[in-house]
Amino acid sequence: MNELIKMVGIDYTEQRKKFPDFKAGDTINVHIKISEGKKERIQQFQGVVIQRRNPNTNGETFTVRKISEGIGVERIFPLLSPTIEKIELKQQGLVRRARLFYLQGKQGKAARIKAKITSKA
Repeated sequence: MNELIKMVGIDYTEQRKKFPDFKAGDTINVHIKISEGKKERIQQFQGVVIQRRNPNTNGETFTVRKISEGIGVERIFPLLSPTIEKIELKQQGLVRRARLFYLQGKQGKAARIKAKITSKA
């Protein structure tokens, strides 16, 4: 029984490695498989990561927020979902919180997050 648990744990760690490391405040682009009837297509959802829940577990989820036509849209994704094709890290944000719920009440320039400057050495 323990061997089976270890095999499943190894499988999840391999799935987790195909995604970049991201945290709250980062801007990411999530590619999701959408099935409409018999056809499948890829839909992109780009926004700011507000939170990550249950990190380093099989039930880990993350919430992404974007502004679409002046309306805030939040979507919760399970990290190990088979519908997630890939995750692209667009920009790293400089924040001091793990949960950015204060962004929900802000619009426009007030909702901006400073970019983390990385030196190329």
